[in-house]
Amino acid sequence: MPRTIETLAVIPARTASTRLPEKPLLKLAGRELVLRVLDGVRSSSEVDKVIVATDDERVARLVESEGGAAMMTPPELPTGSDRVAFVAREIASRFVLNVQGDDPLVSKDVIDPMIEALRGDTDAGLAVLAKKIDNPEETERSSIVKMVFNNDKRALYFSRSPIPFARDPHAAPYRYKHIGPYAWRREALFEFSAWAPTALEKTESLEMLRMLEHGRTIKCILTERDSIEIDTPEDVRQFERYIEEGVF
Repeated sequence: MPRTIETLAVIPARTASTRLPEKPLLKLAGRELVLRVLDGVRSSSEVDKVIVATDDERVARLVESEGGAAMMTPPELPTGSDRVAFVAREIASRFVLNVQGDDPLVSKDVIDPMIEALRGDTDAGLAVLAKKIDNPEETERSSIVKMVFNNDKRALYFSRSPIPFARDPHAAPYRYKHIGPYAWRREALFEFSAWAPTALEKTESLEMLRMLEHGRTIKCILTERDSIEIDTPEDVRQFERYIEEGVF
């Protein structure tokens, strides 16, 4: 019987992006996006195995040429979480990281605290990162997922709208956004993937709400690190400016 590892990291990498076709193969400052993500995950000593989950043989071959491991997943799987669960059923582990395939800045400094948090909070089935919003323009962007949590850093809600609402416009509230990977307890991932999408999840188009609607605990980990998710040509330009200048 195969040995159970501590932490499995899965990088979903689909090529059927409408805004950036063949996104995983897109070169950013001379290196393909999927390889940049793979490099970042490999920097973590908490990760025992990394699998790129893809529906494209070209992505698999590229990853394997760099000494990585890839698994072909059915193209009809609807979400990245479904692809992660597909891989996790094949490889026994305690924790499962869903590392966004469009996050070239992922690294050990965001991965390691999430795994440590799950070890320390056994009630939490999922851990996510919370970054304070410094740019007020991000508050109004629906692509930026805002979040609120309680004093124990457990999630209360996620929204594409600005939350919390500032009744006094002169007292700007602290607002946080969700960035980066998800860290799952393996059994919580399988439980989540077995549920149908919930009402709030479908309204906001946010998978985390499925967990909250079922009364499950999500641990929020504060981070000072920001990320650049590659969804548009402007994101590519922002990333390349960051590589050249070191600023967001």
